[in-house]
Amino acid sequence: MLTRPPAVAGTFYSNDPQTLRDEIKAYLQQAPAPPAGAAAPLALVAPHAGYFYSGAVAAEAYRLVVGQKFDLVVVVAPSHHHYFNGISIYSAGNYRTPLGEVTVDGALAETLISQYAELDFIPAAHRSEHSLEVQLPFLQVALGEFTLLPMIMGKQGWGQAVKLAEIIAELALTRRLLLVASTDLSHFHDAVSAGRLDRQIVAAVAAFDAFAFWSLIEKRQAEACGAGPLLSVMLAARKLGAERAQILSYRHSGEVCGDNSRVVGYLAAAFFNG
Repeated sequence: MLTRPPAVAGTFYSNDPQTLRDEIKAYLQQAPAPPAGAAAPLALVAPHAGYFYSGAVAAEAYRLVVGQKFDLVVVVAPSHHHYFNGISIYSAGNYRTPLGEVTVDGALAETLISQYAELDFIPAAHRSEHSLEVQLPFLQVALGEFTLLPMIMGKQGWGQAVKLAEIIAELALTRRLLLVASTDLSHFHDAVSAGRLDRQIVAAVAAFDAFAFWSLIEKRQAEACGAGPLLSVMLAARKLGAERAQILSYRHSGEVCGDNSRVVGYLAAAFFNG
């Protein structure tokens, strides 16, 4: 067992367990609560910046699943540090955060890797990657104990996303899944330009229109560093019966730090049945 240690604790979020737990609880308490009796979403979209910048946005997604129980949480995140083809599933052990270990379904990971040529375990893809890691403390606080299937997406394209959506849909035949797409939106434009770019993606996600979303990305009319994960989760959610999307929050980093000259966009969204 090679438990993957946290790579960005102390930088993207606190490395002190109590401070971290209290910070996440505060974000969740500030986020709007779902209506009484509302069904849990099939899938979430959450940003992956440092919590100072994007924690309040992420909380609006994770607030919808507080106290829920799932058989498996599938987090799909982009690779920032290591380029590769395909999708890497961590299969060597668990993930650890300051809040404790997150159990990875290693047996399932190994089975999937043996069945699908698109899947592999590439240690370098996980070693320093923050985009998946920063989702885990929020999940630990919102859900308590849960089992994880951690996926890092290398090359991002329509074909890869379609295949991954098919694989995820097969998993859902025997499990209650929660899907999480990890993505930020535009990077380092001024606030006005970022808003113009990001509003197009927000509109495509709100319309639950995967084709429109991917067209924006392919034509470079908008940006999302986790475009492939978001597309994969949109397609998978549709296969699982989701019929509507809800935009929960959109903000940019300038709204937090006051620097509107070079901002990063953050989106929280959810996909539901009915």
